Amino acid sequence: MCSVVEQFSQIYDQYIEKIYRYVYLKVNSQEIAEDITSKVFTKTWEAINNKGEKVENPSAFLYKIAQNSVFDYYRQKGKKAVISTDSIAELADSGKTIEDRAVLAFDVEVVKNAMQKLKKDYQDVLIWYYLDDMPVEQIAQLIDKKEGAVRVMLHRGIKDLKDICNKSQNLTS
Repeated sequence: MCSVVEQFSQIYDQYIEKIYRYVYLKVNSQEIAEDITSKVFTKTWEAINNKGEKVENPSAFLYKIAQNSVFDYYRQKGKKAVISTDSIAELADSGKTIEDRAVLAFDVEVVKNAMQKLKKDYQDVLIWYYLDDMPVEQIAQLIDKKEGAVRVMLHRGIKDLKDICNKSQNLTS
């Protein structure tokens, strides 16, 4: 049986980057993402240490706190959520030509704008599945839906994203 400190340390090490990336994609600011991520892990520590809770599903627990924290941030600021694709663009191959990077930058901007137009549930599911490599089963547990429903959300989210991107590109052509 591991101690409270060991349990928290394991959760922190395993999820810090994923939670930070999720929050960063939602708030589009490194400082704010760091603050919110810190709050997520502070609340987790309090739950484990003060309340003596055993966190059975750390991923669901952390993402729920992160979702609520991001929601609270925007509610307090009176702003609408913004999706950042900076980390997506960083995944691009830096060895590409200038023309390739320019096209990629344009495509990333189109996707970023399209993501902002998606339903919040679709945004979250797409981020978790495609950027965090979270399996459908885990997403289903996180949002308390059946796996089939998550697959439908992924399918519809991608379809809506493609439709929005196509409309955007038709307007710029």
